[in-house]
Amino acid sequence: MKKRLFSLLLVSALAFTLSGCGEKSLLRESDPVTLNFWHVYGEQSGSPMDLLVQEFNRTVGQEKGVRVQVTNLSSASKIGGFLKEAQKGGRDAPEMPDLFTCHISDATALGSDNLVDWNAWFTAEELSNFVPGFLADGMTEDGTLLLFPISKSTQLLMCNGSGFARFSQATGVSYADLSTWEGFYDAAGKFYDWSGGEAFCALDYPIRSVELNALEHGSGDFYTKNGWYDTNNVVFKESWMQFARSLAQGHVVVSDLYSNTQVMTGEVLAGLGSSAAILYYNDTVTYRNGMQEPMDLHALPMPMTAGSEALMTQAGVGLCAAKTTAQKAEAAAFFIRWLTESERNLDFVTKTGYMPVRSGAFETIEEYDTFLEPAESYRQLYAALKTMRESYTPVSEPRFAGYYAKVSTLYDGLRRMQQELPERAAAGEDIDALAEETWALLCSIQ
Repeated sequence: MKKRLFSLLLVSALAFTLSGCGEKSLLRESDPVTLNFWHVYGEQSGSPMDLLVQEFNRTVGQEKGVRVQVTNLSSASKIGGFLKEAQKGGRDAPEMPDLFTCHISDATALGSDNLVDWNAWFTAEELSNFVPGFLADGMTEDGTLLLFPISKSTQLLMCNGSGFARFSQATGVSYADLSTWEGFYDAAGKFYDWSGGEAFCALDYPIRSVELNALEHGSGDFYTKNGWYDTNNVVFKESWMQFARSLAQGHVVVSDLYSNTQVMTGEVLAGLGSSAAILYYNDTVTYRNGMQEPMDLHALPMPMTAGSEALMTQAGVGLCAAKTTAQKAEAAAFFIRWLTESERNLDFVTKTGYMPVRSGAFETIEEYDTFLEPAESYRQLYAALKTMRESYTPVSEPRFAGYYAKVSTLYDGLRRMQQELPERAAAGEDIDALAEETWALLCSIQ
């Protein structure tokens, strides 16, 4: 243990003496530099990121002459809009921050020439310690690293364990049956019948589930030049129809917005959404009739296609810096090195429901013993994430301009349709024909 601690301290000391590519450091305690910072980790009280910034400022930041000042806390979508306003300028425009969290689409919209390329400030050896797919998610097509990963989320299944235990005892369906898409949709149908017409699962991002399932079935590229879907791709359509048949019968639903709310009120038994949703789950389920019981939350890996390479989505923002001075770029890189040290990064992500970004951090998850309460739910979450890290291949999300506005239109349409389709199915209408109506909705979006 002492040897390990000494090694960590030695590595940290060496890292903090280096600037990009071994050049002489521009950072001095006598000539401090301030970085204005916008980030998205502020929705919960006592933001883990704010606490880390405070720790940095009073310790190594003070010693090195670097101060990070949080000047904006917001959602990723809002920060993207604020960044565009700041770059455009004008009397009422906010001042462009030095350091900010954003998606790669927001970064590329600002222009690579206006942003720091982290490849210039981190050695190849340093970068080799990070999960390759997470680094690639922050790169442009020419290999410029605009977003440095500090955390990543993925999608997985969250179940009301108390309710699932009753369902399992009555039907024989187990958590293991939910490991594949075939088993997942079969379980959803059995739950609908057993419960007397209740939906099994609310999906936050159903189109992503359809995409991954299609890719696992060998669909190949199914995007068009205008950033939507090739409706002539037979494999993609069949993946959609599998989801749509379940939706049409009321076995699953598109969530109202975030599935955790519907799980906590007993409207559905499970939610398929972001790993970060664990922050918003209660310890109890409060049913519509007023009955309450322990949630006993179970976190399970994303379903996959049996016999195929398992894929998982990777989502989340990264750290981006405006290109101003070399001193500020070095200061930002210094902060990132400190922020992404394995143990510190693991402490940070386990308080936010995200995955750590260094490969080595995953190896210590099983030994981690300071999870937030309810600790067992967090242990299950990180056990599922570790399984996915080891067995699934991460896939970046679409980057097309205007894509997510189209997705929003699709989801709004599906929410309207799911209010009537199950009744029509119960009245005897053909399930495939009803599912085709949802496909027509997707095809109508341009």
